[in-house]
Amino acid sequence: MLRTGVFLDRDDTVIKDVPYLSDPDKVELMPGAAEAVSLLNSRNIPAILVTNQSGIARGIFDEAALEAVNNRFIYLLEKSSARLDAIYLCPHYPGGIIKKYAIECTCRKPQPGLLIKAAHDFSLDLKSCYFIGDKDSDMEAIHRVGGNAVLVGNRADVKSFEYKALNILDAVNWILNENER
Repeated sequence: MLRTGVFLDRDDTVIKDVPYLSDPDKVELMPGAAEAVSLLNSRNIPAILVTNQSGIARGIFDEAALEAVNNRFIYLLEKSSARLDAIYLCPHYPGGIIKKYAIECTCRKPQPGLLIKAAHDFSLDLKSCYFIGDKDSDMEAIHRVGGNAVLVGNRADVKSFEYKALNILDAVNWILNENER
């Protein structure tokens, strides 16, 4: 049986955005992030992080630095009894300098490749899934597979979403209310 899942963008959704973050000591959870993820956990709704990390293709940081950053925010979430079910990331960027990553791909948002892979791995019905993010690429990725977009933050340039949330906790509460209908 297919189920609902929630996709989460990383920067300015789960953690504060630091451009090309490669230092785990600079990781800081967004307000309400741990509580929001914990709420999803308590309802057995997969919380799946989906992030573009072109810094790898650009040669700004390597896979080990990205893993250290990911481990840090996973640790911070777990300290608050919250856990991500999975992390899917795209290291590609066509203009990159690291040859194996300097490609066009189907996994870089707004392409839905990572969402499709996660749907397969977690038996998700993409039409009943949600993506919480702060950019057009997040909204477009979920809309390409028929799902629902939830915008966090105050970006006026993003136009296509089902709900505009104050933050990730507000977004998750809205999603849970929608699921109970």
